[in-house]
Order: sequence, then C-alpha cells, then structure tokens
Amino acid sequence: MAQEIVRCKTPLSILGTPQMVNSSIKASIRVKGRGTLHSIARPGFRPHPGTPERKPHEMCICTMLRNQARFLREWVMYHAQIGVQSWYIYDNNSDDDIEDVMESLVNAGLNISRRVWPWIKTQEAGFAHCALRARESCEWVGFIDVDEYFYSPLGLSLHDVIRNQSDSGNDVAEIRTSCYSFGPSGLKHAPPQGVTAGYTCRLGAPERHKSIVKPEALNSSLINVVHHFSFERGIQNEQNVGSKDRAPGLGTRAVEPPDWSSKFCEVTDTGLRDLVLHKFMDPLTSHLPWEELGRGHGKLMSVQQNTVVYEEG
Repeated sequence: MAQEIVRCKTPLSILGTPQMVNSSIKASIRVKGRGTLHSIARPGFRPHPGTPERKPHEMCICTMLRNQARFLREWVMYHAQIGVQSWYIYDNNSDDDIEDVMESLVNAGLNISRRVWPWIKTQEAGFAHCALRARESCEWVGFIDVDEYFYSPLGLSLHDVIRNQSDSGNDVAEIRTSCYSFGPSGLKHAPPQGVTAGYTCRLGAPERHKSIVKPEALNSSLINVVHHFSFERGIQNEQNVGSKDRAPGLGTRAVEPPDWSSKFCEVTDTGLRDLVLHKFMDPLTSHLPWEELGRGHGKLMSVQQNTVVYEEG
C-alpha cells in the first residue's frame, strides 16, 4: 500500500492545546462518497538506457561581474566567434549601464542571460549555482572573468579543442587552460580598440589555470575555489595551491603605482591582437564592432591586468 504525505492546516483544537514533549497526534482520513483514494503516483515505463541526447549547446560560459558593462560587448562577441553559444552573467550589484548592454546583445541574437547576485564574498556559490543551471543545456562550461579570453595560437575554435580532447579515447571531464597575464603595455588610457587589440605585453610564464568542465561530472557538493571545481570520485584532481588572483604589486588600495604602465611586461605577444584584427576589423572603417567613438580618453582603471587563457593544442 502506497503512503503519501498530505499537508493540511493544523486544527485549532491542536494549536490551542499544549502538547507534551514527544507526544504524538493521531489522524485519520476518509473519502467522501464511494471509490478509492487516488494516489499521486502514476505508472510509467522506465526508458531503456541508451546514447544520451545531445544538449542544445556544446560550449557555454559562466562569469560574475560588477560594473564591467563596458567590457562585456567585446568579451561576448569575441567568444561567440570562437564557439561559445550561451553566456550566464551573474551581476554582483552593478550600477552601470549593464541592462542596456545586455539588451543590445540579446537583440543581436546572442543567447545571454543575467541573474542578479547581490551577496558579497559569494563567487563560489554563484559558480556552483551556474553549474547547476548549465547542466541541462550545456555539454561544456567555462568559468572565466570578463577580462579573460580563451585563445588558441593554432587558430582552433573551442569546438575544435573539445573535439580533439574527446576523440583521444579518454573520458575527459575537464580541460585546463594556461593563463598569461597581460599588463598595461605602456598605456596610460584605455585603448580605443578594446582589451584584445590594446594589450600586447605580458608576463613570461603562466600563473594559474582556468577550467572548462562537463557539468554532470562535478562532485555533487559543487565545492569550488573560484573557477576550480571538485569532481566525482574516480576522476583525477590536482589542487592548485599557488593561485595569484591579485595582481602583484597592486596592493589592497585602489591607488595606481607610479610605474604601473610598465608593469608585467616581459614578453611582447601580439597573437590575440592579430587574430582579432583579422576576424573583426571592418575593412572600410578599420573599426572593431565593439569600438565606440570617443572611447579611450578615460583613465585606465579596471583593466590594469587582463588575462589571455591559452588553449594548448
């Protein structure tokens, strides 16, 4: 006999009578009229296990931002070109024009959504929430910031990279990418052509990694340390104990050091810039699609250290 839980209002006779500790209340139900009490259970056929259906999107990205709307258009348009099909934006109390930027991207046909995430110190929780949301519709999900760009020196799309790894014969659950941090590249003001074309000088060695993961392979706890998740048992996992998410030398106050424009410049690297100019530049106007007239006259504030995430082919 099936058992069900039925939630009813507590009778006033019970509410008005003091109950002894560990005392129980007996209740009975009956059906008015003739017939049986219907169950909410419905018989059904269990589907035979087979090849899982492909999800709508091969590649998605999750990010969290605050007052970075001016960088969002370039970031989304670039990643759309290399294979990202859906974006999950977690907005941590922005008060800039992010709604207008989001609307323009949606009107351009891009599958991008914004969720207000107002709590402080909760980026890990936001990424865990995003991993759950993306599980049903995304085969792979990347977790990066809006000043970080996936880039393959071989010119591969993200679909190519994923296919190369998946065809290796191994059951791959995570693709780790090397991160190279670019400095101001001698600039005193924000470059008018944007992040990808404006910054060309970086540190010589990568500092950390970012992850592209299969969301269903993540540990059910969804524990992560900003961009890095734990995986189910049986999937190898190494911990990165030397994370350097804060730019060295910047300190804890929003004060720009006198020699900031020359910082983090060990290697000249124009690979990403050259790719962007080739793929996006209008041959008639020499403008990039995210470039705005009059831009570039403000003080270089937020993009003091941007990152290129190299896909290793």
